[in-house]
Amino acid sequence: MSDTATGAEGAASSISIGIAQQYVKDLSFESPGAPAVFLEQAKQPNINVNFNVASENIREDIYEVVLSIEISSEVEEKPVFIAELAYAGLCQIKASSAEVTQQALMIEVPRQLFPFARSVIANTIRDGGFPPLMLNPIDFQQFYREHQKSATEST
Repeated sequence: MSDTATGAEGAASSISIGIAQQYVKDLSFESPGAPAVFLEQAKQPNINVNFNVASENIREDIYEVVLSIEISSEVEEKPVFIAELAYAGLCQIKASSAEVTQQALMIEVPRQLFPFARSVIANTIRDGGFPPLMLNPIDFQQFYREHQKSATEST
């Protein structure tokens, strides 16, 4: 698959991205308050969602990108459920620069992995006895900008 990625200065660079494999690298679900939590579900739970993106160069132009999603749900500070997913993709990226490669690894590849990770999370929570949680789409470009900004401020 070929895309055009836009660099920080707005210049378009040629890039080729191919995702060869997607997989669940790690999946955890627990409902520490079960079965009582099913009997006491009168209030809407507070749900906290955190995510992260990491990449690792496997060899030459082959990378593993891992989208990590952690979800905790609680009612009155009592845990309802905890779900953690590390969903990964093995991809090949050929780009004109290291900066464009980094942007592809942190923006485009996670964007392509996200719908599948969202489905795994929804099914896991549903299989745990709760209504499926459909995560809102994530703006990976904004996430990347914020990460870059915090990295430059800390140096």
